[in-house]
Amino acid sequence: MSKVTSKLQVTLPKAIADRFGIRPGDEIEWETSGEAIRILVSSRTGVLSREARLRLFDQGTQRQLERQAKQDTSPSPGVDRGWTREDLYNRGRPR
Repeated sequence: MSKVTSKLQVTLPKAIADRFGIRPGDEIEWETSGEAIRILVSSRTGVLSREARLRLFDQGTQRQLERQAKQDTSPSPGVDRGWTREDLYNRGRPR
């Protein structure tokens, strides 16, 4: 038997969840039926296989690497920036 919490939440017994294949992420509808309550479960649609999820992850990683390569604006060694590191240390000091 489950108890209703102060936030009106109910814990689904594991045996029932296993029997009906209810998993985290599934949506549950509550429907009144006379003096009883019916629980309707709609399983997640479009659940991807492990391979499909890994493929999507790899594609996303590749896109991110391409974006980072385009955004890399750090000056290459030997590029004249118009200032040197020493200029930063001496800035604001009397000469």
